[in-house]
Amino acid sequence: MSGPAAGRYGRNPPSHLWAGPSRAQILVIAKEPVPGRVKTRLTPPFTPREAAALAAAALEDTLRTVARVPAARHVLVLDGVPGVWLPEGFTVLPQHGSGLDQRLAAAFDDAHRLLPVPTVLIGMDTPQVTPGMLALALSLLGIHDAVFGPATDGGFWLLGLRVPDPALLLGVPMSKPTTGEIQLRRLREAGLSVAPMPCLTDVDSAADASAVAALAPRSLFAVTLARTGRSIDRSIP
Repeated sequence: MSGPAAGRYGRNPPSHLWAGPSRAQILVIAKEPVPGRVKTRLTPPFTPREAAALAAAALEDTLRTVARVPAARHVLVLDGVPGVWLPEGFTVLPQHGSGLDQRLAAAFDDAHRLLPVPTVLIGMDTPQVTPGMLALALSLLGIHDAVFGPATDGGFWLLGLRVPDPALLLGVPMSKPTTGEIQLRRLREAGLSVAPMPCLTDVDSAADASAVAALAPRSLFAVTLARTGRSIDRSIP
């Protein structure tokens, strides 16, 4: 299957593409959902406590989804302390580094050192992700050097590497409108074959929260958003 297949199948690829155990691992890089430390761009209109509740819901949705994907190992790379939201079966590793590029590079490096298999990394900001999408990313690493999932804000929500190398990430400017473009160029300039994944929306703003909840109306994230009682205008920048 060629790279464009990922885009063709979208959010629900056929089950035959991802059935059975995988010789690859999935990492989720996340912050402990503490009020005032997570999702600060959601305040206002949300209070710090509401923003942290939304972050916790997004993280729990993401971890539950990851847990359903057959993989060699499921890993949470955490800044903070695990809570009741962590499902069983996850290996927890601490984050290292100051900038996000350093933390991402260290996450790949630490996980690959402990288990040297292809690795897919996602964040906690896309609770609409499905098991099929993640399993497809794992399978694509069997025939590609890298898998890349762009985000609508210009960043990326998923990065998979068959053989991680810190040089692929260090120095890439993060949280910028051009982050994804620069990261993808870095992969290609290294001579890697890159399989594309569908473009998803990260939850960074109140408008993003509303859009993502609409895509996953049965998610804990959508339920938590509804409980705030706030009607969010999706046109909010």
